[in-house]
Amino acid sequence: MTLLLSAAILRGMSSEQEFLDSYDPSAFDRPSLAVDVVVLTVRDGRLEALALQRTEHPHKDRWMLPGGFVRIDESLHDAARRLLASKSGLSDVFIEQLYTFGDPGRDPRMRIVTVAYYALVNAERVPDTARWFPLDIPWEGETGGPVDLLDDGDKPLPLAFDHEDILGMAVKRIRGKLDYTPIGFQLLPERFTLRDLQTVHETVLARSVNKDSFRRKMLASGQLEATGEREQAVGHRPAELYRFARRSAI
Repeated sequence: MTLLLSAAILRGMSSEQEFLDSYDPSAFDRPSLAVDVVVLTVRDGRLEALALQRTEHPHKDRWMLPGGFVRIDESLHDAARRLLASKSGLSDVFIEQLYTFGDPGRDPRMRIVTVAYYALVNAERVPDTARWFPLDIPWEGETGGPVDLLDDGDKPLPLAFDHEDILGMAVKRIRGKLDYTPIGFQLLPERFTLRDLQTVHETVLARSVNKDSFRRKMLASGQLEATGEREQAVGHRPAELYRFARRSAI
């Protein structure tokens, strides 16, 4: 059927239902849709990401982010949460849509567009079965660019597809959001010290911040609540413990 004839037929239809009944989805090429999730935590003064080793082609034995195909009957957000839980054991964590990666050659199997998400989790919630690797970020600030994962010998892991670009976009995003959203609290336990909060910010930013001005800013933000408690069993003066007030939407 020619495009001209198709247009003429559509103009003659009297209802939307008639149009839908006659619509042929196979008339257009359709890419497959996937989601990938960058799961980040802060541990031992380093920013780390969760990765899985591929057991089949393509890119067999390379490392990848948790992800997979979106089911026909689920939203992108539901797909991201489902795949995160099934492949990492993590649920009920902060997760947010990051960016869409659609380079035609990003996957050698076929045209696959992936909608990337990032999740932030406190190190105390990291499952023992998950594999976590420190990030090697070769750029400062929000410059952006590919980011590698490092093995136990501090050598870059071979990553599948374009996952080094997805990692880089996640780092760029959270660095940019630290100043105006409370995402840093997602990387902390329920109760924390101001020193803990500063350590998270410095680890994500990969630079030091002024202690006094940082603490004044955090205390004035309205995002912290004092618990009235202090650290226990520490070899220095116990610091006051705070919690996230959760007054600001993320």
